[in-house]
Amino acid sequence: MSSPSLNAADVKAAVDTALAEDLGLGDLTTNAVIPAGTRLKLIMVSRQDIVVAGMPVALEAFHRLAPEADISAEVTDGNAIKAGTVMARLQGPAAGLLSAERTALNFLQTLSGIATLTKAYVEKIKGTGAVLLDTRKTIPGLRILSKYATSMGGATNHRMRLDDGVLIKDNHIAVAGSAGEATKRAKDAGLSGIQVECDTIEQLRQAIDAGADRVLLDNMSLDMLRQAVAVTAGRIPLEASGGVTLDTIRAIAETGVDFISVGAITMSAPSVDIGLDLVADQPGD
Repeated sequence: MSSPSLNAADVKAAVDTALAEDLGLGDLTTNAVIPAGTRLKLIMVSRQDIVVAGMPVALEAFHRLAPEADISAEVTDGNAIKAGTVMARLQGPAAGLLSAERTALNFLQTLSGIATLTKAYVEKIKGTGAVLLDTRKTIPGLRILSKYATSMGGATNHRMRLDDGVLIKDNHIAVAGSAGEATKRAKDAGLSGIQVECDTIEQLRQAIDAGADRVLLDNMSLDMLRQAVAVTAGRIPLEASGGVTLDTIRAIAETGVDFISVGAITMSAPSVDIGLDLVADQPGD
């Protein structure tokens, strides 16, 4: 497992792609409607309670199209904020700020949505000792940002890429013939940190006997999870996965598993509501 950092290269690549997608040959509406040289004061406001994620990406989009703008962030990633909170203040050329608005908000609403849903799952298992993991079930091209957002919500990152860890899944087992044989082949190849996905208690026993370092218990009932915990007796970490929801995760955690992975936090998180509002000049401004 690895923890992504939101470094400058990641941010630049994401914003490059998003602005190219959104701008095309230019903002026809803004260029036609807004007189050249117009300046604006804007505030970015959360319209619901959220966990913030993606501020550096959103601000980069604004800076890219309005490099001379004065932009100050009022919150930082990982902050839990209430509806009505001012997240950033922006002052500068209208053309650049308005052209960047949709790209900036798309990033911030999407990533904050992931962080907010992740936090809800983390809160559900608080005190159980189980750790929430994300998965590789992410929107193509947004994995680094999505996994960064889950970490802002309190999750731990599972493997980032196929070269970032060994996970023997059901199709690997089917081709190899058994969980034990698949595990043996991975060990013979010199791999370490071998995790095996198991659907049955028998597969679990095979994986442990063959030297697996960790087992993913796939779509097991609560009774099966408890049995798996008893059979393993703390010898290796156990991860529960498959169809986990906010309604079921607490009971899963209470079976004694070490980790619970949830694809929904990156694939099904709803975007949050964040607005960019014009600030009217006050007398004397």
